[in-house]
Amino acid sequence: MTDRNENREPESLDRTFFARFLNAIEWLGNLLPHPVTLFALFALGVVLLSGLAGWLEWSVLDPRPQGASGRSPTGTIEAVSLMNGEGLRRIITSLVTNFVNFVPLGTVLVALLGVGVAEYSGVISAAIRAVVLKAPAGLITVALVFAGVISNTASEAGYVVLVPLAGVVFLALGRHPLAGMAAAFAGVSGGYSANLFIGTIDPLLAGITEEAARLIDPAYTVHPAVNWYFMAVSTLLITVVGTLVTTRIVEPRLGTYDPAFAAEGVQDERTLAPLSESERRGLFWAAMSILAVSALFALSIVPEGGVLRDPVTGSILNSPFFKGMVALIFIFFLVPGIVYGRIVGTIRSDRDVIEGMSRAMSSLGLYIVLVFFAAQFVAFFGWTNLGAITAVTGAGALKAIGLTGPLVFVPFILMCCFVNLMLGSASAQWAVTAPIFVPMLMLLGYAPEVIQAAYRIGDSTTNIITPMMSYFGLILAFAARFDRRIGVGTIVSTMLPYSIAFLAGWMLLFFVWVFGFGLPVGPGAPTYYGP
Repeated sequence: MTDRNENREPESLDRTFFARFLNAIEWLGNLLPHPVTLFALFALGVVLLSGLAGWLEWSVLDPRPQGASGRSPTGTIEAVSLMNGEGLRRIITSLVTNFVNFVPLGTVLVALLGVGVAEYSGVISAAIRAVVLKAPAGLITVALVFAGVISNTASEAGYVVLVPLAGVVFLALGRHPLAGMAAAFAGVSGGYSANLFIGTIDPLLAGITEEAARLIDPAYTVHPAVNWYFMAVSTLLITVVGTLVTTRIVEPRLGTYDPAFAAEGVQDERTLAPLSESERRGLFWAAMSILAVSALFALSIVPEGGVLRDPVTGSILNSPFFKGMVALIFIFFLVPGIVYGRIVGTIRSDRDVIEGMSRAMSSLGLYIVLVFFAAQFVAFFGWTNLGAITAVTGAGALKAIGLTGPLVFVPFILMCCFVNLMLGSASAQWAVTAPIFVPMLMLLGYAPEVIQAAYRIGDSTTNIITPMMSYFGLILAFAARFDRRIGVGTIVSTMLPYSIAFLAGWMLLFFVWVFGFGLPVGPGAPTYYGP
């Protein structure tokens, strides 16, 4: 077997190139202010731009048909200035309501109450360990990538628990630990939007999409499960592609692991501690509780007279079941979290349940501050009609150059990939771009649900190569335990093959699924939009 230096020598130039590329990204990213400041500046910029637009009397013809909901009585969409007395009064009196009525705020807070209890009890980390430890040695890479994708349901658990655990698993098997970390990181972050289950990100993005869609259609609604079908199938894609990239590209490039550069104590981790008897028992009863909750959910929606069906039409798609998905997520995590915690002893009373919820809420301080300014930006953007004017103008430009067919999603997805390099938060990025691109693509005839699915491809695939991603530094710290010489260039050069492969495979799946077979991206999710 060739030694490690021989394996790595041909890649030194590549690592230098990627390090320079990353330095350029870091330099550009450091020019940007904090995301909170960025949204505050965006809101201020909208106010100033609205004054200029009002003075110049910007307007476009309203493309919605006569009598359509929200159509201008004059047949034109005119810019509304906020730089006057009326605009100032509206800003002052609506500042609080803009914030509390911002759809993503409530959805995230409610969903994370349940997730917080599950994380506090330890059921999420135990479930991840169980998936990885039970897998045969030959399927361990598949199990790590798959567990990474599934862990997205529970927010940051995958980053904090699974990624370092994956390095220990590979080390215990005599494989390069950084390859194991890369496989898990690719599943957790590169496959961020893929999942078999509805997670906390789904209601968050749906709320932002709904706000943006209402710039064109004030009555439009988007439920959290609108991308479920496509994301469930994407789980298989990410698992297969991530496994192939790990075994065929990443692991051979890393070569033979040299433990001489590992941090003190790493050698003691060559034997992975199995689940304890109480943990196994807790997981069993947690799984039973999930089955029981799922059965209750099924009884509420499957039978003809199900209590969560639409009480008037009996419909499932527009029923309280889907409209109340956030409440169901809350229950889905709360119940098994409590059951597991009672068995293993992490939850002994109602005080522990409350503590788990409190910890989840305390971690959202920055998010709440960010949402306050994001809500003002979205509201101001809607009041001024700048979003609608930009959408109509952009749609007209795309039609003028003939780019109105499905290929319009190619530059859109690539644009999302690029923006994600600078603005790592999925919600922050979508809050900025959705008010522009959702209305624009709606005017070209595409439904918001499909637009959101395309956005999620671009948002996920470059997570693993940008230092703007909030957990990038944590991943680097975990990796340094196995090799203290490691740098950011090594992380980027290791993860870049995943980004390229995920992007190519995911875009191909999107076009085949949506436009090849004409399949919906989720329940009740149309492909095309008509006013």
